Amino acid sequence: MNNYTWLVYNTLFAGEHMLKELSVNSGNFLLSLSDAIDLSGSTYGSHQQKLAYIVWQMGNAAKLSKEAIEKIFIAALFHNIGILAIEDKIRERRVDKENLDIHCILGELLFEFTPLLKPSAKVIRYHHRPWNEWDSSIESPYVIESQILCLANMVELSIKHDQFILNQVDRITKDISSSSGSIINPNLADLFMTLSKREDFWLDLVSPRLYSLLINFKSFQNYIIGYDTIYSMTLLVRSIIDFRSIFTATHSAGVAECAGILSELFGFSEYETKLIKIAANLHDLGKLAIPDTILNKPDVLTEHEFNIVKQHPYFTYSILNTIQGFDQISKWAAFHHEKQNGSGYPFQIPGGMISTGSRIMAVADIFSALSEDRPYRKSMNKKAVNQILTDHVNNHNLDSRIVFMLLENQDEILFRMREKQNISKTYYNEQVAMIDEQTPE
Repeated sequence: MNNYTWLVYNTLFAGEHMLKELSVNSGNFLLSLSDAIDLSGSTYGSHQQKLAYIVWQMGNAAKLSKEAIEKIFIAALFHNIGILAIEDKIRERRVDKENLDIHCILGELLFEFTPLLKPSAKVIRYHHRPWNEWDSSIESPYVIESQILCLANMVELSIKHDQFILNQVDRITKDISSSSGSIINPNLADLFMTLSKREDFWLDLVSPRLYSLLINFKSFQNYIIGYDTIYSMTLLVRSIIDFRSIFTATHSAGVAECAGILSELFGFSEYETKLIKIAANLHDLGKLAIPDTILNKPDVLTEHEFNIVKQHPYFTYSILNTIQGFDQISKWAAFHHEKQNGSGYPFQIPGGMISTGSRIMAVADIFSALSEDRPYRKSMNKKAVNQILTDHVNNHNLDSRIVFMLLENQDEILFRMREKQNISKTYYNEQVAMIDEQTPE
């Protein structure tokens, strides 16, 4: 193994046995998760972060309080979750264009169930409401924040990414000016016109360093958040990842429960088991970069399609590794397709360098997948699952200790997995029902 390879491995595995109490900066955490959501093909690159930049600038120009700016900043970072959380159902009905209210309602619901996002829920609910449909004054609760986010969305979507930004300013400002009094409050439109005269505003907006600029904004209150808050956010992101299709709606819930049980059986501490559940919730984060036409293909993938799928653990690692305090979680989450014989993907890590947590995640991921319906097959029976897992052991793909531990406790593990998966399935079905109720005939 050459020096470069050793350097890569040392970077990937630094701190493997140095678990510390989880401590995460809220700004770093939220920006990284927003960055992950922007991986989706349904959004433009850094779309949500660009909106966050615009609303921060507008909030300061409007002299809003720090609390109000933070509220709208967080809303901007996650404003598209109502579309992504159940993307196939929305696309099926084409309601993203026909009825913008639906993804706003769903986004509000997801925000309400997530403590860190809850203060911004109403901003999400009304961020597509035009000014001429408001019965309240601009000073009323949620009105100015929703209008600023509405304006920011219009601005960002007007940008043509193949043209130099300063050459587009006149066109974009004319679009906003023409919307003044109808879609956008006139005072906010005027405020934006003043802001738009600054070249640095536009250059920062399209800067490749936008993440660094956002995390250093003083008006965005960065503070340390604890496990419960982090876990609730990972449940939200888990639903966004899995609810893109009915075939994956319960997958990560099953992986988290299975990995948690295996961790306990293997002798992990309570704290380590909590960390592995967070990792399981986020293990497929990189799938947001995979087109749903591939994820839901009712047939065997071509080599070209499978190569596209193979990038998802890479994106999982690259996103989670930007969160300080997530060193261990990022490895446990991202290495679930590595194999004991070194033939896994995408890092092809030698078996001796794959941590126990990652080995547990690999077994939990395969067991959960085999036990679920997929577009190309029904869930497998116990005998078939056992044979496939045993074959993986014989081929040195999976850790025999963890596989045999699972097989010895298979009935209990499957029962507890089903309980958690049924909760996720109920939640998914409730969202589908809500979309059905809101969609015009």
